[in-house]
Formats: sequence, structure tokens, C-alpha cells
Amino acid sequence: MKQFKGIDIVFLPVNLPYTMTPEIAADAARAVRPKILYPYHFGDTEISRLTELLKNDKDIEVRVRDMQ
Repeated sequence: MKQFKGIDIVFLPVNLPYTMTPEIAADAARAVRPKILYPYHFGDTEISRLTELLKNDKDIEVRVRDMQ
């Protein structure tokens, strides 16, 4: 993923036990450096944790949408 350059939008699944934790998703976002990150498939995961982890990464806009 670190080889990807110029990514505008990335969608990352954030939900255990089958996808990423907020911490892993934050690391993945930092590796790719997209302009916009849409977390999805987060179910009962406290998605605000991801937003908190990336709050200092001003070049990555996290957009959380209600998936219901």
C-alpha cells in the first residue's frame, strides 16, 4: 500500500473480527495518504476512535456516513 501515490479516495472496512480495527485503518490511511477516507462496514465499532486517531493528519479528511 505504501507504493500507492496520488490517491483521492479510499474506502477501508473497519470492524472486528473480520476486518480492520480503527488503529489498523488509521495506519493504512497514513500509508496511502488519501485526500478522503470513507470507513465502512463498521457495525458496532466505535468509529469515532478512527477520527480521533487521524485528527492531526490534516491532509486526510475522514467522512463517516450512517450505513443503515
